[in-house]
Amino acid sequence: MKSPTKKSVRPGSLGVLILAAGKGTRMRSELPKVLHPIGGRPMIYYLLRLANALKPEGIGLVVGHEIERVKKAVLDGVKDWGISRPVTFIHQKEQKGSGSAVLESMSFLKKHQTAIVTCGDSPLLTFDTMFSLLSGHRSEKHQVSLLTARFRDPKGYGRIVRSPMGEVLKIIEDSHCTPKEAAINEINSGTYCFEVELLTEAVKKLVPKGSKKEFYLTDCLEHIRSEGGRVTGFPSPSPEEALGVNTRIHLAQAERVLNRRALERLMLSGVSILDPNHTYVDVDVEIGQDSVIHPGTILRGKTKIGKGCEIGPFSVIQDSQIGNECSVINSYMEEARLHEKSSVGPFARLRPGTIAGPRARIGNFSEIKNSRIGYGSKVPHLSYVGDADIAEDVNIGAGTITCNYDGVKKNPTTIGAKAFIGSNVNLVAPVKIGRGATVGAGSTITEDVPDGNLAIARERQTNKVRK
Repeated sequence: MKSPTKKSVRPGSLGVLILAAGKGTRMRSELPKVLHPIGGRPMIYYLLRLANALKPEGIGLVVGHEIERVKKAVLDGVKDWGISRPVTFIHQKEQKGSGSAVLESMSFLKKHQTAIVTCGDSPLLTFDTMFSLLSGHRSEKHQVSLLTARFRDPKGYGRIVRSPMGEVLKIIEDSHCTPKEAAINEINSGTYCFEVELLTEAVKKLVPKGSKKEFYLTDCLEHIRSEGGRVTGFPSPSPEEALGVNTRIHLAQAERVLNRRALERLMLSGVSILDPNHTYVDVDVEIGQDSVIHPGTILRGKTKIGKGCEIGPFSVIQDSQIGNECSVINSYMEEARLHEKSSVGPFARLRPGTIAGPRARIGNFSEIKNSRIGYGSKVPHLSYVGDADIAEDVNIGAGTITCNYDGVKKNPTTIGAKAFIGSNVNLVAPVKIGRGATVGAGSTITEDVPDGNLAIARERQTNKVRK
């Protein structure tokens, strides 16, 4: 007679279970461990994206510490992250180890014939490795396949004990190793592929161990072997994939690996990164061919840079869009947009809402906020432009300020095409400068200037003989 599990399970169905209930005590943080950002995304993003790419019937996410905070972050991110597979949240009421988490997830796991179980703090796992693990598991008809790695310093990780024929006999937790076992450098990554029917029986046999009375998922392997199941270890082609993030040191190590991968992807696509050791990009950054990125540049969030651009040195660009053939030298941009053949810097700042170009010029020590700088217009140096609409071919003189805040609200400044604003001008908003108008240097403008007019608003110079 067939078991109830087999009746309700579609042959070949796959579920992915992500263990993300831990508090992450060693992170020394109020933020749940799986929400710590790496490469511009929370750590759990990488596991959910990986799980989704394997095309399972469902994804189970075990949550515990700060459950509502983690759930909200995931639910808010699912659409943005491209997660198309259904996500089931599983509440681990008591954090009594990985075995306990799997036991509380059995209602989810029993819906699938095969299950991948992995940890929410393993952001460096790659699709190629996980696909190979799953493919080998299925083709060789193993009951358990686990991902292993060889570390020069395996301290802190469970050791893989193999038979003379290479079969995995058991996993010894680091704290339980004898000196001989501690010398083994093949470690358990915490990622497994199980046939669920055998896992269901094995997890019921787990007993609590250690001073914390925890249930170890690794003990299931011995139970499955005792029932005649085949347990195999799949060595990761890149040991760095097995890195678990448990401390801020591990977090920095993972950030470094993801940054290297992102830079390599960009270089292979035709981008010149002059010094990869001192260039930092988030995973979502896009850069066009023949762009050059100089040292000290930091590209964050969903920044997109066009073809033939020159960025840096020492530029920080966050969630911004830059068109083809632009340059941003030693400057800061946040939620801003440059159209083609525009230039920024050095030492300029473009704040949220700024749109400049094409062929605009934002020069040194100029700050632009929530403004449009039109075709060919220039804000060359030492100016503040806020809440302004500047048309094409306008020249803004040095030291010009749009006085946009009256203490209650922000007010707009509008400058028509081909206007010329002299140096050290104060434009007291709301105010309009007409097409082709000129504002004399040193003026404080409080009224609109008609098209083609010359506006001078300063006291007449007087010279007196000093006594």
